[in-house]
Amino acid sequence: MLEPQGTVFFLLLLAAFGGLVTWLVMTSRVVFRVLAALLAFVPAMVFGIAVVNKYYDYYQTWGSLVSDLSGQASSVPHLSAASLGKGTSKSLVGSLGQANDAALDAQYGLLFSTTIAGRRSHISRQAYVYLPPQYFSKAYANYRFPAIELLHGSPGDPAAWVNVMNVIPVFLAAMAAHKADPAVLVMPNTDGGLQYALQCLNDPHGIQDMTYVGKDVPAWVAANLRVQTSGTAWGIAGYSEGGYCAVNIGLQYAASFGAAGSLSGYFSPTPSQLPVDGKPRDVNVYARDAHLEMVNSPDEYILHLPIGDIIPQFFLAAGATDEGDVAAATTFRQELELRDAGVPLDIVPGGGHQALVWRSALTPMLEWMTPILTANVATIEYELKHHHHPVVPHKVVKHRPVKDKAATVD
Repeated sequence: MLEPQGTVFFLLLLAAFGGLVTWLVMTSRVVFRVLAALLAFVPAMVFGIAVVNKYYDYYQTWGSLVSDLSGQASSVPHLSAASLGKGTSKSLVGSLGQANDAALDAQYGLLFSTTIAGRRSHISRQAYVYLPPQYFSKAYANYRFPAIELLHGSPGDPAAWVNVMNVIPVFLAAMAAHKADPAVLVMPNTDGGLQYALQCLNDPHGIQDMTYVGKDVPAWVAANLRVQTSGTAWGIAGYSEGGYCAVNIGLQYAASFGAAGSLSGYFSPTPSQLPVDGKPRDVNVYARDAHLEMVNSPDEYILHLPIGDIIPQFFLAAGATDEGDVAAATTFRQELELRDAGVPLDIVPGGGHQALVWRSALTPMLEWMTPILTANVATIEYELKHHHHPVVPHKVVKHRPVKDKAATVD
């Protein structure tokens, strides 16, 4: 197939390169030899990029490549907080006008983009929000859904979850198989631009990215949609840099999340790429504060937390061929199991630090996380109905085990 990873595409590039090289050798005129050499550079360069793309298994279609590089998911309506109203289905459908199909929403759910302005961080960025089909069902008319924040890697943007990770069909398939429960998916922009890598950190002298992702985004969603407020009914997960963000935020804001997932994430910060004079610069934001660096290094910070402190439940995944990712996840899992036995670690065979691994681990993560969040919603609603102070349930709720794989760590 003539797709970015298709054999036909690679053969066409080789044929084009071979033809231009032949022309270069055969022609006697200098001007044509120079032209052939310049033109031959194009298929050679594209071939190299295509090989890298195939290795990381990132773009599988031309549509996903164009959409992701443009930072957009195709035909996604943009809704403001004012148009969302109180988050009821009727006000949401009404805000979309004739462009929306209620029957399709009830079958497939609804993806839309919106601008989330952070009151604490004073950051304003675009995010994608996916409402599952149940959001439009009468049976769920009075239900406040759990939510999962999904954090992208770097370089990347929220659209990658739709265009590259295929999160919507993956989630729909898991729900159709009755292995995942409905939840609202929130995909914020964690970097503010493809050229930056903020790592969801609060810069002591600059951007308060962790506050935006961990506090402002959940607050905005809960205020504008029929979603639980931040707490044990919220999950947070990400891949690569987003995996580090999810783990770090999950520990820093432990009262705000009941579950966290890391797909090939790391567990101590690297130098961030920050906007300095309009250009990305590598900066260690905690170079002058060893304590803050420790606190934002989950593999160290977890060892300083009192054993009795409540933290989210964790799901970890890594590609089997990336020894560094596997070793880091295994060590962090051992540290977590001093507090919560049975932390799932999904080692995906045949993959490294690449989208192949993240897509493979996405289904088991959703099947593991959403039942936990649903059970926590039930506990919260029970406590509120009986006028009790809500309890923290996730030390009692048992997650569904990840299905055994050939390379799953036991």
